[in-house]
Parts: sequence; structure tokens; C-alpha cells
Amino acid sequence: METQPRKRVKPQSGKLKYRRVLLKLSGEVFGGSAGIGFDYGVIHSIANQIHEIADCGIGIGLVVGAGNIFRGTRSAPPGMDRISADYMGILGTIINAIYLQDVLEQKKVDTRVMTAIEIRAIAEPYIRRRAERHLDKGRAVIFAGGTGHPFFTTDTAAALRASEIGADVLIKCTRVDGIYDKDPETHEDAVRFDRLTYQEVLQKELRVMDTTAVAFCKDNAIPILVLNIEKEGTLFNAVRGKAVGTLVT
Repeated sequence: METQPRKRVKPQSGKLKYRRVLLKLSGEVFGGSAGIGFDYGVIHSIANQIHEIADCGIGIGLVVGAGNIFRGTRSAPPGMDRISADYMGILGTIINAIYLQDVLEQKKVDTRVMTAIEIRAIAEPYIRRRAERHLDKGRAVIFAGGTGHPFFTTDTAAALRASEIGADVLIKCTRVDGIYDKDPETHEDAVRFDRLTYQEVLQKELRVMDTTAVAFCKDNAIPILVLNIEKEGTLFNAVRGKAVGTLVT
């Protein structure tokens, strides 16, 4: 049975920095510290944070990855066709989207899954105007299936959907608290940046998102905020304009 739309709380002027956001959730986040499979505690914690900002009246779009299930060519057996591997990854994003939808709706967040490839039995096909209609009605919309095409990452899909729905910011939700000059999980001397420009990210080859996604955000003036979604309250603080993570503008 379809859940009834929740009554949205109109945000007070000046209280929120962003009114519509696109959250990019990597598949590894779903897997918790292991980065594979499903860490149920982490997923419920993420859903609680999404619920918290939804109750503020913020329009929420989400793009999910599939690294916890299948990592494209990095997970493919030797000799596997690149296109076949990418389509397996695309299907993995749909699995994650369905799971996230179920957890969100357990918490009374009215949610829709829209896919870039048609699987009408379980999700709606992606149509921009329909997605905007859902957002206007206070529904969180999970965009699955990447762009629907091989060779493009879910980072690029996130940048594309952020532009299409008019998001104020693209928030990349990771397991680290921002962008570092090197991998903080393997280098104790890694230095975190508070703010960067798109050009600095590209020139320094900082691996926060793929270069296509960063360039797309630069061309369309979409800020990128990278934060640690596993730390409670981070997402709520971010939409209020608090200094969390690393902001790329």
C-alpha cells in the first residue's frame, strides 16, 4: 500500500542554507567499515539523517553507487567485456536503491525510486518533470541506474541529476570528513582542505569525484560538499550552513 505524503515543515527564512539537495551515496558507504555487502546499522543511521533533513522541508534527491555489490571493471573477472561489467554495476545501484527506499519508508519518509533503465515492476522510469513533481510533493527521490549508459560513473550521474532537478548543492556522502591531499585511511600525515575551487580539484587530481563530474559541476556552477555521512548530525549541520567537510565552489 502506498504511504501517504508526510506534512512538510516549511523552513524558516535564514535557518537553512540549502532548500534542495542531491546526495551522492557511494556503494561502499552501504557496506560500512568493510565496504562490501550491507551494514544494517550504518544504513539505518544514514536513513535517520535523511529523515532529519526531510522533516525540515528540504527537497532531497539521491544517487546511489554499487561498490558494495559490484565495482564495474574492478570487480569483473579477467577478459570480461567492459560494457557488460558496467551494466552489472548499473543493476547493483538499483538493488541499493530499493533497499534504501524500504529503510526510508520504515521511517515514514515518502520515497520514490526512478531508474535510468526501465524496470517498471519495481521502479519508475526516470522522467525529469515527474521527478520534479515528486520533489514538489515532499517525496525523496532515489535516482538509480546511473546515467543508463556504460562508461559513465555514478558520480557523473549525480552531477547530471543535480543539474536537472535544480539542486543548490551536490553533497557527496563518504566515510571520511572531507577532501584530503592523500588517502587519510592509509596516510597519517594527510591534510584536509576546508575549501577548494573546481580547478584546484582538477589540477591537483584529488580523487573526490571523477573529472567528468567535477567539470560538469564547474560548468553548471553546482557546489560540491564532501562530508562523512557516518558521523551523526553531519548532514543536518551541512544544510544549515555549518562548517563541515570540504566545500568545492
